[in-house]
Amino acid sequence: MQSPFHHLLFFIFLLLLHNFLEFTEAQMPGSPFSLSPDYAYAYKLGLEWTPDDQIMYGKTSKISIENETRQQYQTLRYFPADNRKYCYSLNVKTRTRYLIRATFLYGNFDTNNVYPKFDISLGATHWATIVISDANTVESQELIFLASDPTVSVCLSNSTTGLPFISTLELRQFNGSVYLTPFEDRFFLSVSARINFGADNEDPVRYPDDPFDRIWQSDLVKKANYLVDVAAGTKKVSTNLPIGIGKDELPPQKVMQTAVVGRNGSLTYRLNLDGFPGFGWAYTYFAEIEDLNPKQTRKFRLVLPGAPDLSKAIVNIQENAQGNYRVYEPGFYNISLPFVLSFKFTKTPDSTEGPLVNAIEISKYLEISDGSFDGAVVASLLSGYKLLDWAQEGGDPCLPVPWSCKLSSMNISGNIPSELAKLSSLEELHLENNQLTGHLPSSLADLPNLHKFYTGNNDLHKKTSGGRLSKYIIFGLAIGAVALLIGFISSCLIIRQRKKDHKKEPEGSSFHVSSMSNATSEGAQCFTLSELRSATDNFQKKVGSGGFGTVYYGKLNDGKEIAVKILGNNNIQQGKKEFANEVTLLSRIHHRNLVKFYGFCQEEGKDILVYEFMHNGTLKEHLYGPLAKEHRLKWIKRLQIAEEAAKEKSDIYSFGVILLELMSGKEAISNDSFGINCRNIVQWPHANTRPSMSEIIKEIQDAILIERGGSSEEISRNSFHSSLNMGLLDVGVDPYASFHESIALPSAR
Repeated sequence: MQSPFHHLLFFIFLLLLHNFLEFTEAQMPGSPFSLSPDYAYAYKLGLEWTPDDQIMYGKTSKISIENETRQQYQTLRYFPADNRKYCYSLNVKTRTRYLIRATFLYGNFDTNNVYPKFDISLGATHWATIVISDANTVESQELIFLASDPTVSVCLSNSTTGLPFISTLELRQFNGSVYLTPFEDRFFLSVSARINFGADNEDPVRYPDDPFDRIWQSDLVKKANYLVDVAAGTKKVSTNLPIGIGKDELPPQKVMQTAVVGRNGSLTYRLNLDGFPGFGWAYTYFAEIEDLNPKQTRKFRLVLPGAPDLSKAIVNIQENAQGNYRVYEPGFYNISLPFVLSFKFTKTPDSTEGPLVNAIEISKYLEISDGSFDGAVVASLLSGYKLLDWAQEGGDPCLPVPWSCKLSSMNISGNIPSELAKLSSLEELHLENNQLTGHLPSSLADLPNLHKFYTGNNDLHKKTSGGRLSKYIIFGLAIGAVALLIGFISSCLIIRQRKKDHKKEPEGSSFHVSSMSNATSEGAQCFTLSELRSATDNFQKKVGSGGFGTVYYGKLNDGKEIAVKILGNNNIQQGKKEFANEVTLLSRIHHRNLVKFYGFCQEEGKDILVYEFMHNGTLKEHLYGPLAKEHRLKWIKRLQIAEEAAKEKSDIYSFGVILLELMSGKEAISNDSFGINCRNIVQWPHANTRPSMSEIIKEIQDAILIERGGSSEEISRNSFHSSLNMGLLDVGVDPYASFHESIALPSAR
């Protein structure tokens, strides 16, 4: 163990070495609070990882990957899959730009092999949906933002499968203005690609080579749809001579000292841009690192299929950078890009040398959310309960569910807080299961949008001077808890002609009144619990587990084999909503490539789904499990199945889940012709921004065309034109107009 004095000397050394750059903490969620950081690892990179033992929520766990040696990924912190959000609060300087990075290595920490899916947000802004598809792969998300407050919250929420978790959280401060944009007060930059061309190996370049710890990925990394379609004649070049960087935040020396050159006159690449299509920020970095003689020239253009106006500018590195070994960084701070980006650098007719490129950076604009309209009001309310753990949650208290404040079971006592009458946008309010006393404030009746108000299990007097509020209470309590129960039991009686005792649902679960009746009317069978106990031998044979429960094998009296899924109880409200949604959706959809849904059961507080038992194993096993070795499903067949399923009447989100599973696996990872990012469909944060099924069908058909030998340039051209109609920034750009020459020219910084 080294002494504090040694640590101080080392820290002073770092400050001197890097020109007194101000370092911000890198936090390592999941480190057991009883253990110190691994100083050997900290010294290797020059960054100290500190444990997150200051957070009161969640539990720590170790991953189950024996060959993972990176200390910061050995442990993680995970949280309940409930309707709350769990936040880290970080101190920042206002009006200062930062890079924030969150990473996630699942590593089967829960030994369930259930790949998690959940949301991450920065403040009130939805940052990304984290979808784990490989237990051994680190998922990473980066944002560049301008701090507007002295603290920033990073929150996990909305888990739909598995448990939300986080491995590392890093914050890095920038000093200059390289990432200044005209839109930074309204948009974050979500980093999609940061590439080091001509790299010596697959290792990324980061701190200490990059003083801001940006991660520059090697162009040698092999993964699906990452820098494929490379032109013949592409060669690596490098130099040991120093590069004139100029601005502090341009790519570091180690990145600019390597490059690729198109010896045959062109450089071509294709890659998938996470988060796109949409508008973004894209810059290319050039430095002439070859010594050309006076008769040699290097002049070239950027070519983007479908955007000829962007190809007008000619790059002459020596002239633009005013000499060799100096950086020239042309780019576009507002450009529409497709998800599948094909780009080319091609030499001009009067150039003797082929194009050269050192690095590129591409980020997508992510619109900043101001939070719920009433967030400030509720924050004021919470300030009166600082000693209660729920009041220290962090972030906007009315998110992630907008216009619905859930303050149930929060140990709130006394009169109903007067601040609630100021929640002008509130649609739903939960105050049940507290110690509230007194009268209901009549001022709540004046809230224009409130239509659900839950107050059960309090000592409140329900009389108010306004009749309107009384209707809310009747609707929220009487209908939500009584009529719902009667309606559900009646549906089972009609179908099964049996009388069974059902436990009363929790107050406020009125969301599935129509869902169950819809399901039964569309053919879903209402099983009794005793039937299912008999069929499964009292739930003896476990055959799997999913994000919301455990699956058991069973056989009905007629010999039909079934898979019985019992939802877990870790998230009653969200779990029941998932239950209702799945029952309704699966009752409507029938396809030969989808598992048959037989029915459901709700008794004794249990929510149960009944499916056809798949004797030959699951889709996952056939795609990349043990069965894949015996009966490998060819790639073209997967695409054809996806196309057939997409042509059925289906919800886009549910189809995205199917597509994500269908297109996962080792064969998918090694296949470079597939141009669709299934995760984009699943991760789309809002339903109204998801692509239509017709767009998805077109993308799948394009992928099939590529697989059969079609032109990827043609596919990219179509994709580029489509992207012009999606995600435009509100800056007055006509999506159907050609780019004016002033816009097409690379901008100076």
